[in-house]
Amino acid sequence: LGRAPAAPRPLQAPLRVSPGCRAAPGRFAYKLLHDLFANYSSALRPVEDTDRALNVTLKVTLAQIIDMDERNQVLTSYLWVRQTWLDAHLTWDKDEYGGIDSIRIPSSYVWRPDIILYNNADEHFGGSMETNVVLRSDGHITWDSPAITKSSCKVDVSYFPFDGQQCRLTFGSWTHNGNQIDLRNQLDSGDLTDFVENVEWEVLGMPATRNVITYGCCSEPYPDVTYTLLLRRRASFYIFNLLLPCIMVSFLAPLGFYLPADSGEKVSLGVTVLLALTVFQLLVAESMPPSESVPLIGKYYIATMTMITASTALTIFIMNVHHCGPGARPVPPWARRLILHHLARLCCVYEVGESCKSPQRAPGGRAAPGDARAAGDSPGEGQGGAEVRGCPWDHCLCHHDALLRNVGYIAGCFRRHRANQRRTGEWKKVAKVMDRFFMWVFFLMVFLMSVLVLGNAA
Repeated sequence: LGRAPAAPRPLQAPLRVSPGCRAAPGRFAYKLLHDLFANYSSALRPVEDTDRALNVTLKVTLAQIIDMDERNQVLTSYLWVRQTWLDAHLTWDKDEYGGIDSIRIPSSYVWRPDIILYNNADEHFGGSMETNVVLRSDGHITWDSPAITKSSCKVDVSYFPFDGQQCRLTFGSWTHNGNQIDLRNQLDSGDLTDFVENVEWEVLGMPATRNVITYGCCSEPYPDVTYTLLLRRRASFYIFNLLLPCIMVSFLAPLGFYLPADSGEKVSLGVTVLLALTVFQLLVAESMPPSESVPLIGKYYIATMTMITASTALTIFIMNVHHCGPGARPVPPWARRLILHHLARLCCVYEVGESCKSPQRAPGGRAAPGDARAAGDSPGEGQGGAEVRGCPWDHCLCHHDALLRNVGYIAGCFRRHRANQRRTGEWKKVAKVMDRFFMWVFFLMVFLMSVLVLGNAA
């Protein structure tokens, strides 16, 4: 016998939630809003006892540094400001309103503390954005509002571009004293979790301190919370665009002493370098505040320009020495001994064909004792004197007085010409030795100044 087929099992109907249950929280929210603000005024301080101070907690989050205007000493920053306080008139039993524990309402509905930035430098004096507040059943209100602030900041550019700045953001109540609003900071420092890195400034920290100050206008104390923004400039941009070009241009100035005096470009090089440094100095001066403290790079520019001015003046003096003509006085003995002997050996300056290892010439350019003939002897003069005694009267012209006088005159002119050439050559060598000596002196000065600048920066 076969078994009868089982009856099909009925399908279960899906569960449905009545529209009334689903809309119940919405009705409770409307009812809660109506009940809370039926007899509420946002103009009065929300405390049960007017003699007690209302505790307001402040938390500031730094989101971005928009600009640092060193010339006007203004810091523009993007902040998230969180204020928390207790409103004694806005509490409810969440069980009576469908379990609603918190609601978000416009901030204009509730009383708000008049916390402002004391050192505000914005001409429009814009406050925080009108955002919603979070109201909880126990009366605690949290107000998060973003704000773009312009604050005054005392800028010290003494070590620019290796400087660091301390910018203060002071928040406090404008009309309520410490007996009415007790302002406190939530954390010991500003929140930097969501900070967007700045290309020019590095944030080292943002400590917060609470101060209680009694101003001259009033006898009541006024508490405030001051956030000190510790900044350090990223100097790479200024090193590659302002400092390194100045150092390279500065090393060109001593090379003006190495140029030959006959090239005519010695003074032109010094003037060109001086003009280039003047342009760099103007670029730095445009971005710096007109204060008494001169920035470090400005001091370096001024020292370098002073050095280049001195080198140009010395170049003019040395060129005057180099172009001393035949009518100039002979080189003094002290200059011959000091410059042509000691400084020439120190700077390794020798005549053409000589080197540091070749034998020294006598001071003054005189020929060595082993030369073939003295510098003042005329050609054929020694041999002619030997043949005068032995040559016959009829076969030699040396016995004619007129011819001897002409030959003597020519020999005297030749001697004077050689003496003038020797005197001019000595002055040219003096100028050359002075050129090399001052070249190494100014190279050393540029190197020491560069090391001092980098040492002060460190």
